[in-house]
Amino acid sequence: MDHQTGHPIQPDTTLLNRMFLTARSQNGWLDRPVDTALLEQIHDLARMGPTSMNCSPLRIVYLVSDEAKERLKPALAAGNVEKIMTCPVVAIFATDFAFADRLPFLFAHTDGKGFFERNPHLVEDTAFRNATLQAAYYMMAARALGLDCGPISGFNGKQLDSIFFPDTQLRVNFLCGLGHGDMAKLFARHPRLSFDEACQVL
Repeated sequence: MDHQTGHPIQPDTTLLNRMFLTARSQNGWLDRPVDTALLEQIHDLARMGPTSMNCSPLRIVYLVSDEAKERLKPALAAGNVEKIMTCPVVAIFATDFAFADRLPFLFAHTDGKGFFERNPHLVEDTAFRNATLQAAYYMMAARALGLDCGPISGFNGKQLDSIFFPDTQLRVNFLCGLGHGDMAKLFARHPRLSFDEACQVL
């Protein structure tokens, strides 16, 4: 229901299919480059998703060159090497645990930075939760704009952080391949939990 008009919303079935129903986590990639302008367009969409206190702790490092991917290779689990090394763009989704330093700009109407300085026990959960939300927004935006995604968590996080984020407050959350998937390399879709299995209405 449209909250402004009160009329039912007619779903864009093509878009819903691209974002959810026919979209798949990719295991292989077509040899098609991804333009940086498209990555910028995805970011401009995804950054509009909500985070608590507009804290926006997600940071992304894009690995596009062979040299950059070779730096990542030692941190990858063996089963993920081929699909990551052959991916047009590998996004390192990282969490900035110093996110509060940006709050005077992002949340200027109150002292958000001071709030987290007075409550340091809230920093870790706030950063991780909201960066993960932002990464999910990002994948939905990427799919909406025609890219495929291949998120993975098969890597050594400490090793990756030492390679890409030494002496910083950034820590990797997960990796995501971005490009045009090779449908011939997909597995059959696995089942999902039904509403009754996953949800309660109280």
